[in-house]
Amino acid sequence: MRLKTIHRLVLKAYLGPLVMTFFIVTFVLMMNFVWRYIDELVGKGLDAGVIIELICYATINMIPLGLPLALLLAAIMTMGNLGENFELQAMKSAGMSLMRIMRPLIVVTIFMSIGSFFLVNNLVPFANKRMLTIIYDIRRQKQVLEFQDGLFFNGIDDMSIRVEHQDPVSGLLHNVLIYDNRSSGSTTTTLAEKGYIRLSDDKKFLLVTLYNGENYQQTRNRDWYTKNAMRRDRFDVQDATIPMEGFDFQRTDDNNSMANNSQTKNLAELQFDIDSLDRMVDENTAKSYEPLLKDHIFTRDIQVLKIADSLRIDKSLYRDARILDSLNAKTTRGKSQVWNTAHSVAVNSRSSFSLDESAAKESLNQLYRSKNDWHRKLALPISVIIFFLIGAPLGAIIRKGGLGTPIVISVIFFVIYYVISLSGEKMAKEGTWSSMMGMWISTFVLTPVAIYLLIKATNDSSLLDTDWYHDKFKEIKQKIDPYWLPVKHRITATTAWQRFSSVCSRMATKLKTKKAKS
Repeated sequence: MRLKTIHRLVLKAYLGPLVMTFFIVTFVLMMNFVWRYIDELVGKGLDAGVIIELICYATINMIPLGLPLALLLAAIMTMGNLGENFELQAMKSAGMSLMRIMRPLIVVTIFMSIGSFFLVNNLVPFANKRMLTIIYDIRRQKQVLEFQDGLFFNGIDDMSIRVEHQDPVSGLLHNVLIYDNRSSGSTTTTLAEKGYIRLSDDKKFLLVTLYNGENYQQTRNRDWYTKNAMRRDRFDVQDATIPMEGFDFQRTDDNNSMANNSQTKNLAELQFDIDSLDRMVDENTAKSYEPLLKDHIFTRDIQVLKIADSLRIDKSLYRDARILDSLNAKTTRGKSQVWNTAHSVAVNSRSSFSLDESAAKESLNQLYRSKNDWHRKLALPISVIIFFLIGAPLGAIIRKGGLGTPIVISVIFFVIYYVISLSGEKMAKEGTWSSMMGMWISTFVLTPVAIYLLIKATNDSSLLDTDWYHDKFKEIKQKIDPYWLPVKHRITATTAWQRFSSVCSRMATKLKTKKAKS
């Protein structure tokens, strides 16, 4: 019964900081996302529902990045609070080991690790697909129709509109200038004293109403320099309805638009893509190198190599024999002919190879990305456990709760983890390292750190105790002081400052006396 009560106490002390730190970390990461896409979200008249939906999907995508950091911070805070309030020492004095105290936290962390796998394997690909689709639709949408005084608005295809002033209340435009190039072969310039230009309610038509103006239409053909016509019309009121595209937010089918993105697939789909891409890379590589060798470099020499030189009947029929004869020739013309032939073969080989090589490189890049995402889905649950095994011993060692010291230590470890992960992923994308090495290197580096800290915390080590370091420094200083200076020369800092001040005052007095005498 006592054990269950203690476990409930530890679990209650852990769940509160875990929820709080998770929302804090997620909020910080979301602010980074918002500032990254703020230019694309502002000025397009998007509905609040679209923005909220995008933020929700982006939040789900941030969970794999923020969950390990939240667990690390929560573990440090929990064990630090228990140590600072001497509750951890009381449990240990009752005969409970650190692993026994952490047992409910370890169980919760294991369940969260399993849940994070299903999250990153099933929910995150769906959210990533929806998020990328919404961003693509937002990028396709044009900005809202907003005129600035004295500036041209070029948000409409083949049209440019300039207004001198716009009434902010009524929306009335003054001194309107419109260049219309929608008709091929002709350009229409419209000048008007005032008018209204707005989009229809469904944002599919541009409604133009102008007052007291002129139209100048210039018609040109292919002989535009000598044959062109100019037409001028005056009007009191002119109404026009122009079909528009791109101003309304249109949803696309997300099933096909993001089909080739490896971040929108689960483990089974990634494994299928990896098998297909392996075969595709082999086929594209064979298509690139075999024609290069057979059709450009070794056109006939492949057959020559199968026959010994002593068995050839007529060696002059073979290209290599002619090349050898030309090289042995003493004339410059023969050597120049060999050089020109080799240069042309090399240029043709390079051009043909570059065309086929692009397909092989694209397949290879897709293969690397698919392998990296496959390993990333398995590395996240392990990183959750590793970060907890780092945070809990650290909290037991430093014995400091709150948000100050735990945040500093958590950020340091997370930056180390993030830098190592990015470096390994870059190496894996370039093919320098294998995908397993690149995506798991951060786990390989931090696992010994977690084991070391766990051993130190179990043995009640004073690894990060500042008081312990201060006491050790005082002991060392006391041992060194007798040998540092003789007793008669040993002075304190206060005495040294007093002597320095007296010397400076005596020098100042002497200078004043000399000036007075002079």
